[in-house]
Amino acid sequence: MLDNSDNSIKCLDNGFVRLVDSMGGDDAIVQAARVSYGKGTSKVSQDRGLIRYLMRHRHTTPFEMVEFKFHCKMPIFVARQWVRHRTANINEYSLRYSEARDDFYIPKKEHIQFQSALNKQGRMGEVSDELKKKVQSYFEEISDRSFEIYSELNQAGVARELARAVLPVNLYTEWYWKNDLHNLLHFVGLRSDSHAQYEIRVFSDAMAESIKAVAPFAWEAYQDYAVKGLRFSRIEQGILEQNLPNRVIDDIVGDVDYQITATLHSNKPRKEEDLFPLYQQQGGKDTVEDFNLKWESGEIKTGNVRELREFKGKLTSLK
Repeated sequence: MLDNSDNSIKCLDNGFVRLVDSMGGDDAIVQAARVSYGKGTSKVSQDRGLIRYLMRHRHTTPFEMVEFKFHCKMPIFVARQWVRHRTANINEYSLRYSEARDDFYIPKKEHIQFQSALNKQGRMGEVSDELKKKVQSYFEEISDRSFEIYSELNQAGVARELARAVLPVNLYTEWYWKNDLHNLLHFVGLRSDSHAQYEIRVFSDAMAESIKAVAPFAWEAYQDYAVKGLRFSRIEQGILEQNLPNRVIDDIVGDVDYQITATLHSNKPRKEEDLFPLYQQQGGKDTVEDFNLKWESGEIKTGNVRELREFKGKLTSLK
């Protein structure tokens, strides 16, 4: 269990994300996948390999065993985007029970742009400095005036649950947000994307820092397979099958055979005379002379044996 009392990451002008608590980490993912108890049942490298296997094959349940609880402060319009992710437990600052604070988001000039002509949800294009100043002035004006009216209604005894309705959505709110790692990664994958709105992206990026610290192997696997990896549709695969020459596929498969051999040797060193037979066992087709030349070049990379074999199978299926 982590208990961080002063680890806030500043977001926007007055917002923040703070990791309040977390349960589990990479070890909890591995434990759930193996349905075992305690630590020390395997090597760290094997734990990493298992987590990568789970992520690669989209076995999501073990990732749900890890949980994060955040204390966040954000503008209301950001919060309304945020709650579209309906898998979390939330407790928000209530303006029915508590008075609003004079705390509003004012965008910086560099984030004021025109409506995108290509993306109905986005912004693009350079705005004149004069217009930027006017936008900021309007934000400040509506924030100040709405809070004056809200305060006046409060002083007159009007119910807070009604008086709050005059406040704009750039008012800051706060909440506690608890979610499991699987759904949190989904959130970050969408909200840290370059197409997401800037104002929610900074909060997502801040939450990602906690994921990296608590479950680094899971974060690495998510980046490799979900964010930066590629998946082909049946139509796209058909195009590759029709247009990718067999000789190209064979060349790549040959390189994979070398990588599998090098990885096996790295994991469990063999005698020099056993290396070529090990290469042949992986399906290698080169002669012993060619093998020795390539092996001695020092350019063969290692990887994950299971992943490399799966990749080889995918390549072969394209022929």
